[in-house]
Amino acid sequence: MPIFLEKDGKTLHLQNEILSYVISIEKEKYVTHRYWGRRLESFNGSTQLQMIDRGFATNPIPDERVFSLNALPLETSTQQSGDHRISNYTIRSHTNHTRTDFSYKKFEIQTGKKRIEGLPTLEGKDSEVTTLTITLYDDIQKLEMKLFYHLYEQLPVITRHVTFLNYGNQEVFLDNAGSLQVDIASTTFDLLTLYGSHTNEANISRRRLHNGIQKIESTRGVSSPQHQPFLALLNPNTDEFSGEARAFHLIYSGNFQAQVEVEQYGSSRVQLGINAEGFSWKLSPGGKFETPEAVMVYSNQGLNHMSNTFHKLYQEHLCPKPFRNRERPILLNTWEANYFDISEEKCEKLAELASQVGMEMFVLDDGWFGNRMDDTSSLGDWKENKEKLPNGIAGLAEMVRNKGMKFGLWFEPEMISRNSELFKANSDWVIHSPAYSPLEGRRQLVLDLSNREVQDFLINVLTEHLETGKIDYIKWDMNRHLTDIGSAAFPKDQQGEISHRYILGLYRILEKLVKQFPNVLFENCSSGGGRFDPGMMYYMAQNWTSDNTDALCRTKIQYGYSLLYPPIMMAAHVSPVPNHQVGRITSLETRGLVAMSANFGYELNLMDVSKEELTEIENQISFYKQHRKLFQFGEFYRLKSPGEYFETAWMFKNEEEAIVIYFNGVARPAVPVNYLPVNYLDDYATYKEMDTGRMYSGSELNYAGVTIPRVKEDYKTLIYHFIKVNR
Repeated sequence: MPIFLEKDGKTLHLQNEILSYVISIEKEKYVTHRYWGRRLESFNGSTQLQMIDRGFATNPIPDERVFSLNALPLETSTQQSGDHRISNYTIRSHTNHTRTDFSYKKFEIQTGKKRIEGLPTLEGKDSEVTTLTITLYDDIQKLEMKLFYHLYEQLPVITRHVTFLNYGNQEVFLDNAGSLQVDIASTTFDLLTLYGSHTNEANISRRRLHNGIQKIESTRGVSSPQHQPFLALLNPNTDEFSGEARAFHLIYSGNFQAQVEVEQYGSSRVQLGINAEGFSWKLSPGGKFETPEAVMVYSNQGLNHMSNTFHKLYQEHLCPKPFRNRERPILLNTWEANYFDISEEKCEKLAELASQVGMEMFVLDDGWFGNRMDDTSSLGDWKENKEKLPNGIAGLAEMVRNKGMKFGLWFEPEMISRNSELFKANSDWVIHSPAYSPLEGRRQLVLDLSNREVQDFLINVLTEHLETGKIDYIKWDMNRHLTDIGSAAFPKDQQGEISHRYILGLYRILEKLVKQFPNVLFENCSSGGGRFDPGMMYYMAQNWTSDNTDALCRTKIQYGYSLLYPPIMMAAHVSPVPNHQVGRITSLETRGLVAMSANFGYELNLMDVSKEELTEIENQISFYKQHRKLFQFGEFYRLKSPGEYFETAWMFKNEEEAIVIYFNGVARPAVPVNYLPVNYLDDYATYKEMDTGRMYSGSELNYAGVTIPRVKEDYKTLIYHFIKVNR
């Protein structure tokens, strides 16, 4: 059994071939953390808890001055009981007091794992996952807290969440409801996070932990491009190829907080969950609240191993089932080709050229509905503009299908324009605070997805379009953050619930649509990476990675996101030059190889490119189709991180072949001799390099590496293709 009770009768050991996670019950009441790391055959308490009489410590057992909650390594915090570190939960009673006294009651071990109600949840069959449930109870207020631990037996992964239940006669309010807490008995870690902004997402931050609280968060209503709901604690010597990493990621799309407190006695407390700022949940008698699922990944083989674990976990246990093993089509998106200036005639010409060069899907982006001539109008009025599209969406889709391609369509369902017919009819359907005029962003208001009537409206609108059977793909955009948060659908004592209820409403809409239309490919977008999180990936198999399509910028953005997401989940397009975001000119070859390193497509006006470029595009598509399975389903490894000059390298590998792509970034003088070790090939196999025909052992390529020639050109890309010929 991968979860078992040790001989002392109070220690629970979660164990698979890679890791161990150890929990013990102290004083028959408190759930403590004892170990998380490389697999232990058993745990007999070699690292005993140190009980020391600390000054200013509160003692829950008066006669034991050496026992204090302020120094105990806990799996969940306490309230008003002497633990003054960051908390994992806050419960406010009907009298506005925040004292609780939870005691351990029991544990249960079961095979498999259940869906968290209303929330995206990683899947796990009985043969893949074992679940530990620890129950705590507050006898005074009749409150129950369940701590869930799900151990994946073939992966170094544990997922966690918490359920709060009110068995009392009075309502209480959850003012903080974290998904996990763990106290690790060390502070000598580096903290790894991903930060950014619109068009500059997924920058890697690595810094030493210091005393006090280090926190990342979002209060924007979405997970945000500013911070990914992720952090990792790394040993100082950990790099891409070796060393320990302990990573945390929240499967949630709204406001979050992820924080580490380095406390006074030499431990690091990690807490992850819904952001407590602006959050409150009324828990009535008989009520239940479940937190989002949090993922914990352990690696003792560096960051690439951590990433491979996330990739495998999300592709096999999170991605919508119909698309887990389905190849993604090469598409043409109309946005940077036409922006709002679309017409049936222009679309037909673009589709004809796209078909000729081998593209497989035509996507009509913004501008097709209502009176949508720019971004100031018509959101909410999802009827095609017959002046632009005389034969409507159905006619356009039929034309595209007749050219041998699938058809996709852009929507921004969560938004509404003040000048729309929908707003005129339902002005109370927007997120807003009473007595104040709703705040606009990008001339948009946000529909109140906490309101079930609004949810049903959007389900019906999307269903009406999808039921035609003409739409194979939807790009679901969301282009502003939430402000002025309030809802006309809920009473005053539940207004603190609206941000979370918005996300629950979004999940309900998506749940209905993806179940009814399982073969429609949904692409998540929020001005690029504004809501790129595993919560959205549960419903949508891919994400528009960034509105920044510049090849040089994209190497860094895609590199950062690859810490967590496989390339097949990241959409990337070849766009025109000079680039529309930064004005840079890069070669079509480089733009192609960067886009192939994610989910491949194009976003340019094919009528503006030369015959030579059109031929090159056709060759790119042909090459990608030959190696699509490798690019989309192969293992991905980062070989060289973007440095001062943006020099970057990565590799796609399966059992038969490997493709290494090297980007030189900005050319520079006096370049040193440069060899690139490949690291991850089979040491004992022989590989043929396809350009030269030369044979190399896997060990030679892994450790001696390949020569990177001097390149006197900015943004040049090199590719090395190896085929395994024998072992």
